[in-house]
Amino acid sequence: MTGRRKLLLAGALVLGIAALGIGQAVLEASTQGQMVEAPRFEVDPMWPKPLPNHWVFGNVIGVGVDSRDHVFIVHRQDALVEGAENGAAMNPPISECCVPAPPVVEFDPEGNVVGAWGGAGEGFTWPASNHGVGIDHQDNVWIGGNGAGDSHILKFTHDGKLLKQIGIPGKTANSQSTEHFGRVAKISFDPAANEAFIADGYLNKRVAVLDITTGAVKRFWGAYGNPPSDTTLPTYDPTKPPDKFFRTPVHCAEPSTDGHVYVCDRVNDRIQVFRKDGSFVKERIIAPLTRGDGSVWDIAFSRDPQQKYIFLADGKNERVYVIDRQSLDILTTFGDGGRQPGQFFAVHSIATDSKGNIFTTETYEGKRIQKFVYKGISSVPKTQGTVWPKR
Repeated sequence: MTGRRKLLLAGALVLGIAALGIGQAVLEASTQGQMVEAPRFEVDPMWPKPLPNHWVFGNVIGVGVDSRDHVFIVHRQDALVEGAENGAAMNPPISECCVPAPPVVEFDPEGNVVGAWGGAGEGFTWPASNHGVGIDHQDNVWIGGNGAGDSHILKFTHDGKLLKQIGIPGKTANSQSTEHFGRVAKISFDPAANEAFIADGYLNKRVAVLDITTGAVKRFWGAYGNPPSDTTLPTYDPTKPPDKFFRTPVHCAEPSTDGHVYVCDRVNDRIQVFRKDGSFVKERIIAPLTRGDGSVWDIAFSRDPQQKYIFLADGKNERVYVIDRQSLDILTTFGDGGRQPGQFFAVHSIATDSKGNIFTTETYEGKRIQKFVYKGISSVPKTQGTVWPKR
C-alpha cells in the first residue's frame, strides 16, 4: 500500500469516527428531547409470592388497597379453562392441580396471602359475574357485578362478613333508578362526604352517588353532566364528534381530594371530569383510534397530597399512562403486550398503596396481579416499554 493510499484511508477513518460521534450526539440529543420528569416504576417479578393450596386465578377483575397497604383482588372462578386449569376441582378430580382460589384474596405488603373468602352465602346473592373491589375508609370491602341480573352491590367487613346488600338482584334497572343498579363496574369513595361513587356500568350508563352508611342513592348523572340516557349508540367511530352519552361500560368514577370526579368512559376512549355535584368540567380523549374494548379502563391517583398524577390502565393497547392530573396531559407510558413480568394481557384494574407503588390486574387470559415499585421522580422516556428492574 502506497503512503498516499494509507494517508487517504487514515483520513477516511478519522472522518468516519467523527461522523459516528456526531450521529451519536444527534441521537442522544433526540432521545433527551423525548425525556420527561415523571414518576418512575419497576416491575417486581417476585410479587406476589406463590399462591397456596394449588390455587389459581381466573379473570382478575378488581384490585383495592386498605389502610395497612394490604392488597385485595377479586377474580372469576368460572373463567378457568375446564379440565385444563382446574383439574383438581373436578368431580372426580382428574389431576393434583389446580383449584380456583376463593373469589376475594388478600395479600400483605410482602405478597403473602393472608386472607381469602367470597362466593355464595346466607343472606345475600353473590354476583353472577363479580366485578371490581372497593375498600372504603373503614376497610370495608364493596363488590359489584356485571353479569345478567347483577342489579345490586354487596358490602362486607374486611374479613368477609356481610354488612349490607344494596339493591335487589335480578331486577331490570335503568339509568334513572334510585333503587337498583345496572351491572356495576367499580365502587370508589369520598370519606369526607361519606359517599360512594358507583360506575354504573355495563347496562346502565351513569355515575351514581350513594350514602356510604345507608346505601341510599343521593344523585346521578350521565355524560357532560346531563341526565343519563340508556340510548343504544352506533359502533364507536373515531372520525365522528365525541358522543353526547356514555357508552357501556362506564368503567370507573374516581373522586379526588380537591372536589372532582374522574370517569372512565371506556369505549369512548375518554376521561370525563366533573365536580362532585355532577357538573361537567372537561374531558380528554386517550388513544382515539382505539376501537373494540376502548382505551380508558381504570384510573388511580398518586399518593402525594395533591394527587398530582393519574395512572390510567389501558387494556386494549396494553400499557399504563402516567398523566398530569390538572392538565390531563400524558407524560409517559409503560408496559407492552406479553406475558412476562412488566407486560400485560388486558390490564384491567389499577390501584396505588401509601408508598406510591402501583398494582395492576389482568382479565381475559391475563389472570394475574402485578406490582410496580415506585422509584421516585426522575427523567424517563415518553414511551418506556417494559419497566424491568435495573441491575
